[in-house]
Amino acid sequence: MHAAREVEWLDLVNEHDEVVGAVTRGAAWAQRLPVRVINAFLKDSAGRLWIPRRTTHKRMFPGCLDMSVGGHVERGETYEQAFRRETQAELRLNVNDLPWQQIATFTPRDGLSAFMHVYEIHSDATPHFNPDDFSSAQWLTPAELVTQIEQGDTAKGDLRRLVQRCYGVGHA
Repeated sequence: MHAAREVEWLDLVNEHDEVVGAVTRGAAWAQRLPVRVINAFLKDSAGRLWIPRRTTHKRMFPGCLDMSVGGHVERGETYEQAFRRETQAELRLNVNDLPWQQIATFTPRDGLSAFMHVYEIHSDATPHFNPDDFSSAQWLTPAELVTQIEQGDTAKGDLRRLVQRCYGVGHA
C-alpha cells in the first residue's frame, strides 16, 4: 500500500519536537533526521497484546514482528490524526468505536528511532488487518513477546524497547 505512494512528506522537527520544515520519508531515514511517528498496541482484557508480523515485501523490517499499529505522522498532521489514520488503514478499526488512550511519549533521547506517541486500544476482537501490511498475528503477553524476541524472533527496531518501557517487562 505505502509502496504505491509517490513521495511521503513528513514534518521535520527540532530537538523540542517543534516543526522546522518538511522532509521526504526516504530522506529522513537515510539522513537520520528527526521526524514524528505513532505506535499503538491492541490490548485484550487478559492483558495480551495483538502482535502482527510484517509482510515480506516491506522495504524495512520485512517479515518482522511489529507493533499493532505504527506509522509516520505526515506533514501537517497531529499525532492523534496519524494514530486514527494508521489504525484505520492497518487494522481496519475506527478508534471512535473502541476505548483507547495515549500511554507514552518518547523522544530520540530515549533511545528510540523518532519522536513518538504510543497509544493503547482496548478490544478482545482480533482485527481483520490489512494483508498489505501484515501476514499473520498472535496474541502475546508483554513478557511472552519480549522472551520471543530474546530467543531470536526478528522484530521491528523499537518493538522490544517499547514493550519494556510501556509494560514494565525486563530491562528497558
